[in-house]
Amino acid sequence: QVQLVESGGGLVQPGGSLRLSCAASGIRISMYVMRWYRQAPDKQREWVATLTSGSTTNYADSVKGRFTISRDNAKNTVYLQMNSLKPEDTAVYYCNAVLTTIAAYYWGQGTQVTVSS
Repeated sequence: QVQLVESGGGLVQPGGSLRLSCAASGIRISMYVMRWYRQAPDKQREWVATLTSGSTTNYADSVKGRFTISRDNAKNTVYLQMNSLKPEDTAVYYCNAVLTTIAAYYWGQGTQVTVSS
C-alpha cells in the first residue's frame, strides 16, 4: 500500500509563508526522486521543485529563491517551504514520487494554497 498525503495548505496574504508536507507510506522516500507540482484553475499542472535521492535540488524559475524542497527521512516526509508568496502561487499543490528503475510513480491528492489580500 503506497500513499502520499499532502498537508499544510491554506489562506495566506501576499508576502507570507507556508510549509507544505508530504507524508509517505509504503515507500521509503530516501530512495525516490521527489517532486512538487501545482495546478491553478483552468491551467495545466506545472512542475515546481525536485529533490533527488542524492539531495540535488532544482526549481522552476517562477519559484527559485522563494521556495525550498527538503526531506526528513526519519519521518518519511518531504516538505516545501514557501516564502514571499504571490497571488500567482495560488494553486493545488501535489507531491510526486518516482523510482525510474522499476517504473514506479505515485501522486498525492493535493493541498490548496490561496494567496490573497
